[in-house]
Amino acid sequence: MKTTVGEVLTRIASARVMPTGPLCEMCATGIGDEHQHVVDVQVRSLMCVCRPCYLLFSPVDADLRYKAVPDRYLEFPDFELAPGRWESLEIPVGLAFFFRNSLLDKYIVFYPGPAGATESELPIDSFETVLDENPGLSQMRADVEALIVSVPTSGQSPRCFVVPVDACYELVGRLRTVWRGFDGGQDAARAVDEFFARVEARSRSA
Repeated sequence: MKTTVGEVLTRIASARVMPTGPLCEMCATGIGDEHQHVVDVQVRSLMCVCRPCYLLFSPVDADLRYKAVPDRYLEFPDFELAPGRWESLEIPVGLAFFFRNSLLDKYIVFYPGPAGATESELPIDSFETVLDENPGLSQMRADVEALIVSVPTSGQSPRCFVVPVDACYELVGRLRTVWRGFDGGQDAARAVDEFFARVEARSRSA
């Protein structure tokens, strides 16, 4: 009995080993749990991608819808935050991250809470003052990097880093699972300390 072309194709398809883990959201290739991301600038979302797809969108100055999230970490040990400046930004907690949305051409701020990340409008004049006082922050790349600032309540100096934007979403996701009450509680504080320990270990001074 002759074998039809359709039967041959069916056998080939059934013999293929399909990946069981995460898939690249661009080409559907199997990727590991440790993978890279690109940002869809138009809808402000992260996409999990394989290495070849990531490299397609890695040029820093390219005007593309998709942008590869870099892996650099910068520490600003001389970051200045004048008394009252944080309060003028109208952020109710001592931790927030900022990034520049290239489509809107403005800075956006997020801060963690029990429901995840809360987006807030920035008082533009106040934040521009922070940028003017810390000109090194201009190194931050739009859409794919974020400025993360922690302002301790114990009188210690604020901590400031530029990090990949996916690291911020990872932190927010972690905090959402452990947050208790208004300020997050001890588990949230521990998660923040662990996050900054990893960031400090990976950072170079700006």
